[in-house]
Amino acid sequence: MSPLADYRKKRNFSATPEPKGLAQKSKTPIFVIQRHAARRLHFDFRLEINGALASWAVPKGPPEEPGEKRLAVHVEDHPLEYAKFEGTIPKGNYGAGDVQIWDRGTFEVEGDMSAGDQVKRGDLKFVLHGERLNGRFALVQMRRSENGKDWLLIRKKEEFASGLGSKLVIRGAPPKMKADAQAELPGAVKAPMPEKLSVTLATLAEKPFSDPAWLYEIKWDGERALAFIHDGEVELRARSDRDITGEYPELKELAKRVVARKAILDGEIVVLDESGRSNFSRIQQRFGVMKPSAALQQSSPVTYYAFDLLYCDGYDLRQAELEQRKELLRGLLS
Repeated sequence: MSPLADYRKKRNFSATPEPKGLAQKSKTPIFVIQRHAARRLHFDFRLEINGALASWAVPKGPPEEPGEKRLAVHVEDHPLEYAKFEGTIPKGNYGAGDVQIWDRGTFEVEGDMSAGDQVKRGDLKFVLHGERLNGRFALVQMRRSENGKDWLLIRKKEEFASGLGSKLVIRGAPPKMKADAQAELPGAVKAPMPEKLSVTLATLAEKPFSDPAWLYEIKWDGERALAFIHDGEVELRARSDRDITGEYPELKELAKRVVARKAILDGEIVVLDESGRSNFSRIQQRFGVMKPSAALQQSSPVTYYAFDLLYCDGYDLRQAELEQRKELLRGLLS
């Protein structure tokens, strides 16, 4: 039986752009991690084993810090061509949603047993050489898994000299950047995600002016909001640091539209009138209303305008140039 039989059985290739694929082999075994914004946002972790991509769905994304463990659900093998796949699986198809490459590279198996044999015994140890992830990992089958599909993806504590996450990799980039470019932003500082941030406020000026050191953009009349995105979840905070997530349930989908595991966006929540202008009196009806009714959401529909990127996947960007932060932000939005 072909290792890709289950994969092909679940798909209608006349309706999905996914590759049908053939079992084959690379000179050096490859791996790929894809961010999959399906019904539930998750990451697909794939290793080349026996001519196909052995695959695990990782709901919270791969572990990046030494000692971290993440649930990984073993799914059907995928063809090697899938390592290059990025795009949208149409609605009505298996796994419908956006697929984007988050990391890729090569890997090597640790120990005397082959990767296939280690998977059969339920304990695979390997070393990743990727754009984001470099180091020792393990996939271990959970003993209490009823169907045998529940595994743990573990980041081992031993480090490589090159370190982990040494580069900030931005995919889904705007036209000015190559789609698979590695963006090393001057001023970006590797740091844990801040739990709290203050926003830059407007200051009063006596008259308009022009200065090449300044950027100018529309002043939206709405509610200033920081969007904290973490592993598929979004938390919205007002400029006072008040949690306003429950006031705007329609914005929970924001996490699926940002190609990053961890990010902090600065923006404005507005309600637009028929001419596309922000209408402050209409958004006032939403202030302080937790779990707004469907009728209120329809009469005062909100839009989130993101205008700055303050943090992204392990890097504090506040000391980087604003124009470059904006360009990265544009590349992260799907």
